[in-house]
Amino acid sequence: MIRVLLVDDHAVMRAGFRMILESAGDIAVVGEASSGVQAVAAAFELRPDVICMDVQMPEMDGLEATRRIAREPSIDAAVVVVTTFDRDDYLFDALAAGASGFLLKNAGPEELISAVRVAAAGDALLAPEVTRRVIARFAQAGATDAGGAALRQAQGPGTGEGPATGEGPGTGAERGRATLRQAQRAEAVAEPAEAPAIELTEREAEVLQLVAQAMSNAEIAQRLYIGEATVKTHVSNVLQKLGTRDRVAAVVYAHRHGLA
Repeated sequence: MIRVLLVDDHAVMRAGFRMILESAGDIAVVGEASSGVQAVAAAFELRPDVICMDVQMPEMDGLEATRRIAREPSIDAAVVVVTTFDRDDYLFDALAAGASGFLLKNAGPEELISAVRVAAAGDALLAPEVTRRVIARFAQAGATDAGGAALRQAQGPGTGEGPATGEGPGTGAERGRATLRQAQRAEAVAEPAEAPAIELTEREAEVLQLVAQAMSNAEIAQRLYIGEATVKTHVSNVLQKLGTRDRVAAVVYAHRHGLA
């Protein structure tokens, strides 16, 4: 059974998610939390496989909770951010914080179930439209431009898009720091154009092409008629050659080098 922790400040939303997930048969909701603080404590106590994390919550928002959970080596849980708001700052900050997926609350029941299964299998949940936005922000814009925009925003006035705690970045400086973190992530995954191509085997190149199409390891295994464990090995080899543990970096590389 896949053990899931539900984190949302609305009890009705948690009840709906619980009903959907437990109808799958292979998923058990082992706990609930209504704030980021409670989420971190529950992650330590319950040791879930997957955490479905809201963003806007009291005490501590879901992005900070994700960040704390991801950097705690004793917690081996994949975080899927599930939010009402399709905002780039939430998307990129969630990825930078270590989330394994990003899902909107208007997704269908099967999408939610699939997201939990994908995250539990150790795969990143990058829907095709999200993949395109990640590439547009990090690969096409480039780390230098992103860094300059972040510094300009950090020096500018606040935008008042919510309180400084519980609702995501609020003041100009806070939003600037958030954008700067995204720029720093861009520097890590956006490979310079003049960098030489890494040497991939024919099978590794095939696997990378499918990763760039937002396929999970299970879907790649079905497409190539090989075992899922073999796919994981090829993905690990590709990431090792790229010098990263991040599938987003592999997607960026594939698009830069015409493999997607």
